[in-house]
Amino acid sequence: MDGTSGHGSTGALSSSVDSITGHTMHHSLSTPAGVDSGARTPPATPKKGGKMLAIRVQMLDDTHTIFQVQAKALGSVLFEQVCKQLHLLEADYFGLEYSDTNATKYWLDLQKPISRQLGLSLVDPLLFFCVKFYTPDPAQLEEEYTRYLFCLQVKRDLAQGIMQCNENTAALMASYIVQAECGDFVPEDYPDHTYLSSYKFVPQQDHEMEKKIMENHKKHAGQSPAEADLNLLETARRCELYGIKMHQAKDHENVSLNLAVAHMGIIVFQNYTKINTFSWAKIRKISFKRKRFLIKLHPEGYGYYKDTVEFFFEGRNECKNFWKKCVENHGFFRCSSVKTVSRHKTRVLSRGSSFRYSGKTQKQVVEFVRDNYVKRQTFQRSHSFRHSSAHSSASNMHTSAVGNSISAHPLLPLADSSLSDDIPYHQTPDPILVNNNLYTSTPTSKTVNGNISNLSLDATNGNYVISNRVDESPNKNYQNERFMNSINDSKTTNNSTNTTTIIADIENDVKKIKSRHLVDKTYYIAKEILMTELTYKKDLDVINIWFRDEVSKEEPEECSILLSLIAPLAQAHSLLVRDLEQRLHGWDGRGGPKATAGRIADVLLAHLPPLLPIYEEYLDGHILVLERLDESFKKNAKFEQLYREFETQKVCYLPLTTFVLKPLHRLLQYQSLLERLLNHYGPNHPDRSDCLTASDTLKDLMIPVKETLEHSENLATLCELQRDIVGFDNLVHPGRKFIRHGCLLKLSRKGYQPRMFFLFSDILLYTSRSQVTLQFKVHGHMPLRGVLIEEPEGELAINGLIIYGGTRALTVAASSPEEKDRWKQDLLTAIQQARDKLDTKITYLSLKSCSSSDEHVEQVSNEASTQTKPQAQRSNTTVHVCWHRSTSISMKDELLAVENQLSGYLLRKFKSTNGWQKLWVVFTSFCLFFYKACMDDFPLASLPLLGYSVGPPSTEDQIGKDYVFKLQYKNHVYFFRAESEYTYNRWIEVINSATQSKSKRPIFNESMEIITIARPD
Repeated sequence: MDGTSGHGSTGALSSSVDSITGHTMHHSLSTPAGVDSGARTPPATPKKGGKMLAIRVQMLDDTHTIFQVQAKALGSVLFEQVCKQLHLLEADYFGLEYSDTNATKYWLDLQKPISRQLGLSLVDPLLFFCVKFYTPDPAQLEEEYTRYLFCLQVKRDLAQGIMQCNENTAALMASYIVQAECGDFVPEDYPDHTYLSSYKFVPQQDHEMEKKIMENHKKHAGQSPAEADLNLLETARRCELYGIKMHQAKDHENVSLNLAVAHMGIIVFQNYTKINTFSWAKIRKISFKRKRFLIKLHPEGYGYYKDTVEFFFEGRNECKNFWKKCVENHGFFRCSSVKTVSRHKTRVLSRGSSFRYSGKTQKQVVEFVRDNYVKRQTFQRSHSFRHSSAHSSASNMHTSAVGNSISAHPLLPLADSSLSDDIPYHQTPDPILVNNNLYTSTPTSKTVNGNISNLSLDATNGNYVISNRVDESPNKNYQNERFMNSINDSKTTNNSTNTTTIIADIENDVKKIKSRHLVDKTYYIAKEILMTELTYKKDLDVINIWFRDEVSKEEPEECSILLSLIAPLAQAHSLLVRDLEQRLHGWDGRGGPKATAGRIADVLLAHLPPLLPIYEEYLDGHILVLERLDESFKKNAKFEQLYREFETQKVCYLPLTTFVLKPLHRLLQYQSLLERLLNHYGPNHPDRSDCLTASDTLKDLMIPVKETLEHSENLATLCELQRDIVGFDNLVHPGRKFIRHGCLLKLSRKGYQPRMFFLFSDILLYTSRSQVTLQFKVHGHMPLRGVLIEEPEGELAINGLIIYGGTRALTVAASSPEEKDRWKQDLLTAIQQARDKLDTKITYLSLKSCSSSDEHVEQVSNEASTQTKPQAQRSNTTVHVCWHRSTSISMKDELLAVENQLSGYLLRKFKSTNGWQKLWVVFTSFCLFFYKACMDDFPLASLPLLGYSVGPPSTEDQIGKDYVFKLQYKNHVYFFRAESEYTYNRWIEVINSATQSKSKRPIFNESMEIITIARPD
């Protein structure tokens, strides 16, 4: 029998639902809290005959939803409906729990019909959606929404006294709950601790406890809900009773004990004091015989005085129930995969329980999420604080986009770190469109014995045999990898499924490089030309193939000019890619005319004459394309929907306007690459003459390109910002130039609050980010003609500026002295230029007479945003990265980034082993994009680089390899290895252009909770 209290409303911060009895409860007409959209009524099981059940499910926020299922349907049918209702991806961490008449709690068996579930009443059945497997490292949870559900479970366990801990720890966890739900502590709204009195955090809650919670709450200023969730889970997992559910039993001496099962094994408690732990490594077999629960241990090396440990439960049902929970926990946490065993074979004589864990293991869940990761829909957190004044709007403007929290984790891929170069494997080539092994996908075929634990059955009772040969726990492989996005590393299991992950042995690559007859720097420059050309061709195809296919259904006139301009470019560069491939083939010693080895400029020179007229036409027409797209986006609702839907597709990994400008970017890259060749070539190099000719051929075109590009980039940036900003309807305006945007702290009566500032040539906007739409709502604006800048005095002087405009004064603070200097310089320059202009006929804002009151502006913005539907926002664009990382970007940075783009294969080091994974990496728009192979249609993950430092690894890193560079942001560290000194230097160079992190010192004291993040100069 369970030793815990029943499922009830926690009473903590979430409004409880009145208990409803009988059969009069209606279906839920609203989605459960935590889900922003989806079916309004849970989907019903198709009626194929048989009795239908209306099953109530209580969610983690204490709301109830009814699901219609057949009585004979398997439990998995109901569970899948619940997960579908919640839009839950990491579903295997959860389960449906119910109680029998003796208050014993059972998990719904997904492989048995609902009508045959032990102890489940079919008269008004009630189940509870709960966390089933408490991961020891919450950082393994990929999605913000999953972490939010775990927090609701921790909140419930804390309130019900299930997770007992000391008073200080309980107060700290409660304060994180308050921070996540109501935002920063505001003295005006919370004069004393009584704002917490209406909510139950712990069973014995008194005034002293509430005061401790309040004092902790004050320290969390600036934490977003996602950050508070992370801190809550990190604190909870260190508690001894985290995830522990007690089951009453007795030992052979009739001493009352409590047994619990967890990720590490079976734990024995006397009351709430832990007296013993049987780890899975110690256990050979677990079984039950009627009321007896048996743990058979490995005889050697564990120091326990008995080979078999015996416990007694109150009845057979309680004993089997605990045995089943042990089987499931071992399968989930300890195994790589589990073997599916049929439970429906007709037997004349019963051989005992055939129950086995049938779901995904934790390792499989991690892999599944990476393989199927997409940007999730937004969700609404449960807010039940009655104090709903402006404190939440001013201080809690953090996104709740599931899987979209940059501040929580960098979006870097993770492969299976258990597959290292120390493990032998067989490689088989996987044919792709290009035969050049410079960039051919070379997957591995690795047979993994997923049947980690051999299963056997006794004649009369259930047994679960655990063999000596147990794979390393998935926890060891993944516990240090925090919040990673998807790189598919599916392995071949017993069914010999082919894999597509590239796992590279770095030493083999080095041997290949050393064995080449020619490893001159020219070779690597030529290879860079080919690699970047492949990426450019695929970028052209995003418009020429994918966008063309999308608009062909509607055939809007707005796109005809763009498609007619892009088609000849795509065709011409297909021929260039082919010729570059052939040249590199011959150069690398795999056939082709050897006389051409060592030359590459002649290939470019042969293609430039027919390309130049195409580029000239594109140069003349692309601005009209941008203007038409923007105009149609604003005026044509159907086209706006088509545009937005296309940008949500995986293949469109950048804003569409960026793809429109890619041809201009490529011309700058050609010029830079030719200059590199000329600087390397000696006066007598056979390729020098062609290189000079090709460079001269480009010069005439480059003059108008450079003149036009700044205007084009400015127009594209304004168009993108217009879609991100709410409350400023006329952002794209003739003569307006974007200068800088970034996050600053604005001083208000509530203290420093993060605000996103947008500086243009004529106006300064300050905004905050909406939780619902993920757009930036305008709080106010200042025309630059009347703006003055002043250095504050006293405490406010720490990286602060006072901006005077009209009758208002804004006191702001940057995250570092360097950041302050950038803003100050750009503001002073823009103010002076605005005063020098004669034209005063610029419309500034659609808002009505914004005052300096944030509350008033917030109200205006909220009214405007009520008409705006939540739109998917790209989380790796600079504006959103700047918001999360408290930094800024200028137009000069954007123009510099255009010239620093790079593509190629890199080897990424696993964190927990010495293995390396080969990835195709594209650097563009201040971000690394990761692919399994260069021919993949879309990236599987991305890593925004703003704020990262780059450089060689230190001695303490113990890498011991050549050409390795280290990327680091806070505690996130990644190592990548290039194939040569040239490619190593090139990656350092281009990444440095996006990071330029130079040991910046923190400038705010701890009470202000400000994070210092470096960014590009």
